[in-house]
Amino acid sequence: MTQAPATPRAARRQHDREIIALALPAFGALVAEPLFVMADSAIVGHLGTAQLAGLGIASALLTTAVSIFVFLAYATTAAVARRVGAGDLQAAIRQGMDGVWLALLLGAAVIAVVLPTAPRIVELFGASDTAASYATTYLRISSLGIPAMLVVLAATGVLRGLQDTKTPLYVAVAGFVANAALNVGLVYGANLGIAGSAWGTVIAQCSMAAAYLVVVVRGARRFGASLRPDAGGIRSSAQAGVPLLVRTLSLRAVLMIATAVAARLGDADIAAHQIILSLWSLLAFALDAIAIAGQAIIGRYLGAGDPQGARQACRRMVEWGAAVGFLLGMLVVMSRPVFLPLFTSDSVVKDTALPALVIVAISQPICGIVYVLDGVLMGAGDGPYLAWAMLLTLAAFAPVALLVPVLDGGLTALWVAMTLMMTVRMLTLGLRTRSGRWLVTGATR
Repeated sequence: MTQAPATPRAARRQHDREIIALALPAFGALVAEPLFVMADSAIVGHLGTAQLAGLGIASALLTTAVSIFVFLAYATTAAVARRVGAGDLQAAIRQGMDGVWLALLLGAAVIAVVLPTAPRIVELFGASDTAASYATTYLRISSLGIPAMLVVLAATGVLRGLQDTKTPLYVAVAGFVANAALNVGLVYGANLGIAGSAWGTVIAQCSMAAAYLVVVVRGARRFGASLRPDAGGIRSSAQAGVPLLVRTLSLRAVLMIATAVAARLGDADIAAHQIILSLWSLLAFALDAIAIAGQAIIGRYLGAGDPQGARQACRRMVEWGAAVGFLLGMLVVMSRPVFLPLFTSDSVVKDTALPALVIVAISQPICGIVYVLDGVLMGAGDGPYLAWAMLLTLAAFAPVALLVPVLDGGLTALWVAMTLMMTVRMLTLGLRTRSGRWLVTGATR
């Protein structure tokens, strides 16, 4: 059973060590993931504009599809961590295997949908005929790697639940290197063009999934856990993931509404919005790393029947989230003269982005708290509340955001609305954590 140290100072030190040990490797793995797309873009970009446009469309679709299923990592982390805290490693691995089998089933379903409908899906983006053909080629081939991508999500959740974020970092780095090498070799060496890029990515993703499965299978054999699919366990994993799927879709809806509103404001505004959104997403990686640590640590404490330790860990991680958010905000303010010219030389776009960038900087401590509390409640398996809270946030954000172009508020007003959205999330999540209703102990929730 996990026991919190007797003194507050000792407790803080223990929590700090755990947070750093889990968050730093998690941050590295999170940053490595978008590098796949960057590497593909850099390599395919030299083939021509149409190829790069096709890659952009297909990558956007694939990224969206995979992000929808991120609950495979989140739900698995919480469930496995609880069983680790309860001291039942065999059940922890068994729970993880249920998540892996669910990932394979969902991946097969996505392939069955994407392969025959790829041309029509691409057509919805309104791309030129030339770009559409490249997008269709890349999408069809890359869809074959979706089961592997989903297995990576589920297996990452298993290892995080086992309090291991180093292995995902190593696999992510190795996968990035392999992806880059394969892309260069197949695109230019084998003269396969954009198809070579897609095949290189599929091979790299399958290799990553295989590496994870080797680690998980070894753990299963070590602790005597069955590797066979269990219908009840898979169904339980799916049920745990549904609320997190609702949460993720609601969050995606917020981002889509924000982009649609920015597009209505004008070309300079949408260009500036994309720059700021890319920065906002980058900052989220650092904050999400603490949230991932929260999922693993909180799940373990609750599984061990130690609600007091979970409360102390939550409090310390909130302090970390606010502090890291403050530092990131200061960094944004200080780097803005250098950051904006990296993306554009248009003075109008720069002038439009600058005040909105200040709003983003000011909001970072709020974002830090939100990410941490999100991770804490995920670790507690409090998915239904997270789903309802995000739906409430969407309902509060949508009308405010849609009023921005009506009231001629501009991009700064839109990002004030985004900050309002994060504030609503902070309030809903904060009220839940203060209530203590998430402190449900035991190997299962």
